[in-house]
Amino acid sequence: MEIMVCYDQSDAAKEALKVAEKHAEAFGAKVYVVTSMIGGREVPRDEFANAERELKYAENVLKEDKITCETKLLVRGLSPGEDLTLFANENNIDEIIIGIKKKSKVGKLLLGSTAQYVIMKAECPVVAVK
Repeated sequence: MEIMVCYDQSDAAKEALKVAEKHAEAFGAKVYVVTSMIGGREVPRDEFANAERELKYAENVLKEDKITCETKLLVRGLSPGEDLTLFANENNIDEIIIGIKKKSKVGKLLLGSTAQYVIMKAECPVVAVK
């Protein structure tokens, strides 16, 4: 079994990582911890370094409990929702776990929602974690 955790360094993402850890233990699964950034020249280098550091933290959390994992920082020019669902399809992911943050309806309309996109477009089951 292959599990993907959508990881953006938020508290909700850290809760999603905990759920992925439990599911991996129960099913003997491999966990992919994935962060997506749009990228480009205008993004400061320290944002990429911070994302890499956070992925390393997530990897260490899982490896401490002997869970097979792999981290990926995606910078492919797609929106995070598109990037994450594409990665899931490319890697035959069986389950996606994503943290959700409460937003107002106007906030979702203006900013969109990565979690909403992933839930609607993913070809595998998605577990949403608060």
